[in-house]
Amino acid sequence: MSRAGKIARRTFLFGTVAIAGGVALGYYVVQHPHDNPLKPGLDPGEAALNPYVLIDADGVTIITPRTDMGQGAHSVLAAMVAEELDLAWSDIRVWDGPPGAAYYNAKVAAEALPFAATDDGFVARNARAFGGRVAKVLGLQITGGSTTVPDGFDRMRMAGAAARQMLIGAAEAETGIAQADLTTRDGHVVTPDGEAIAYADLAVQAAKIAPPDEVVLKSPDDWRYLGQPMERLDIVAKSTGTQGYGIDIDLPDMLYATVCTNPRRGGVVRGYDASKAEGMPGVQRVVPVTGGAGVIADSTWRAMRAAQEISFDWGEAPYPADTAQMWAQLEASFTEALQDSRFRDDGDVDVALEQAGGGALEAQYRVPHLAHAPLEPMNATVQLRDGRLDIWASTQIPMYVVATATRLAGLKAEDIHLHNQYAGGSFGRRLEDDFIAEAIELAMATEGRPIKMTWTREEDMSHDFPRPMAVSRARGAVADGKVAAFDLSLATASVAQSQGGRLNQPMPGPDVAIVAGAWDQPFAIPDYRVTGYRAQPMVPVSSWRSVGASGNGFLHDCFLDELIHAAGADPLQERLRLCDDPLSRGVLEAVGEMSGWSGPDMGDGRARGVAFTLSFGVPAAEVVEVSQTNAGLRIDKVFVAVEVGRVLDPVNFDNQVKGGVIWGLGHAMNCELTYKDGMTEQRNFDSYQGMRLYQAPSIEVRALENGETIRGIGEPAVPPAAPALANAIFAATGQRIRELPLNRHVSFA
Repeated sequence: MSRAGKIARRTFLFGTVAIAGGVALGYYVVQHPHDNPLKPGLDPGEAALNPYVLIDADGVTIITPRTDMGQGAHSVLAAMVAEELDLAWSDIRVWDGPPGAAYYNAKVAAEALPFAATDDGFVARNARAFGGRVAKVLGLQITGGSTTVPDGFDRMRMAGAAARQMLIGAAEAETGIAQADLTTRDGHVVTPDGEAIAYADLAVQAAKIAPPDEVVLKSPDDWRYLGQPMERLDIVAKSTGTQGYGIDIDLPDMLYATVCTNPRRGGVVRGYDASKAEGMPGVQRVVPVTGGAGVIADSTWRAMRAAQEISFDWGEAPYPADTAQMWAQLEASFTEALQDSRFRDDGDVDVALEQAGGGALEAQYRVPHLAHAPLEPMNATVQLRDGRLDIWASTQIPMYVVATATRLAGLKAEDIHLHNQYAGGSFGRRLEDDFIAEAIELAMATEGRPIKMTWTREEDMSHDFPRPMAVSRARGAVADGKVAAFDLSLATASVAQSQGGRLNQPMPGPDVAIVAGAWDQPFAIPDYRVTGYRAQPMVPVSSWRSVGASGNGFLHDCFLDELIHAAGADPLQERLRLCDDPLSRGVLEAVGEMSGWSGPDMGDGRARGVAFTLSFGVPAAEVVEVSQTNAGLRIDKVFVAVEVGRVLDPVNFDNQVKGGVIWGLGHAMNCELTYKDGMTEQRNFDSYQGMRLYQAPSIEVRALENGETIRGIGEPAVPPAAPALANAIFAATGQRIRELPLNRHVSFA
């Protein structure tokens, strides 16, 4: 599909185009557009030209219905609309908007389908389209999966273009000047004699005009914002400490609270003694909440101090109590009964390995549980008054939060008002609504006054839904200096089963996340098999930045590196030889050029490793350079090449990639979440340390724009970071480390 030219507005903006397979979902439901969620709440003088453009006397507000967690979602989505609507950057206002099915994410469902990103066949294309239709029917408003840009790219631009055309139509009705003779600039319709009519003066009339059947989008050659370095809309506030987050909400007559719930996730509370806490200064009440108790006080600090004085009788963990037991359960998961998928099975692996005999390689790798640990701990402010429930919180799942609120409070959905906030980090944690549910319970106990509930850091760390631990069993063979056979078995808990169960969203079929970043890698190894095993549930788990690929990048690429070394081949050149996808070859070639690759040994105690992972449709290759010092290994420099089809903001793109590298490296170096007696042993940043500032390497990023499909970049730089570092350590020391974190085996300067 062309990025410019005419596009039927029903295809993307309103989702009403007739489509093959629509009958399977209910023909009317698939074709019928969702209601504009802005219209019920319009004040006099306001006009909603579509679900993304709201105009009042003060100007234009762009609805950016994806949660901004620091990744710049609001700015890039606003730029898409502003580009086509012809707004001045300085005049842009943004709002998350109300929760609404009209803001469904059509792209996020594609990640759950067992089709490799390199598969552009008829079945794969139609399956992805069908997934988008399912998301529409379900009203799947979700921020995640690096889908904000891919999902919004056509829809948001079309929203801006459609609104612009309606405003021009209103100007024609007012001036009598033909639309063909009218232009737009910086929030105005401009007549041939230079008169500029503000959009605000035309909006009410424009809202009476039917949306156009088709719109003409700008050619990228005419873009003012997209593709250019943009100043993010939140950069001044964040640079001056004035940006508001959920934790900063301050309302009149507000109460403050915190909670203590069973640190063994899912365990019951047999009882508690709150007599000492209830007598402490500022404490108003101690009330039961699901799994524990909440303290309501006149300040957050006093609530937290009092919570420490409650004596609880906690029930046991409903899962293996210690990390050692969890590893044992994973080890026992490689059985036919627990096989979840085998999406990749090329050639005949068993025959190839049998023929290799004693020359076959075998290795076991593992990655630990990991916490999300965003800097802003979980919090929510809730007020229940006169049959209306208001929620101020940051969430990636607005519609699910509304559903939870209706269930808990016994109200109708229209009586729930969610005010989504900027998030001080998430990394997937705010794809859960447990903390909001607790705040709703507290608000029901204090009806009338707003109550701000904030978790302590210890509550946050001990009540995370972590990234699942995983074990791989790998076998392979080499022949004639080449990798000839590769057999990878992966065992882990199912994120889809665990997370979907909490959201009352069944996830039938295999869980693609178990093998993501492994089964779909673009390597033409003659005998190549990847099998996923779904372990029995243990600790409840959730999505973590780059989900399954976050661990599988390490599990897959490091064993591939072992095979390449056994073959006596060059790590980069053998990956290039095996790679059968042109876009993926491009990033491998680019990272080789950027790093001046001439082999892993750089001399003088310096070495480097290369790794590649295709995730979220984005091929990403990284080279990590390390050096040996008296204080330990130092990471000197990282080179990253990624293919995303088109870059919309080069500055934010660069920051996103670098942030992903730091995230991936820091966790690979130092982080794990372990359990003892059913509880996490890491409760704060002192025992869960990422990369320190002095350890941060220089990072060079190159974006390739050869693909026809635009992709997101929030996650794909994470999976190759750990294996590139581990491969560099092997090159530097000869030590092949097969588990994370790496600091179990080496020290870092």
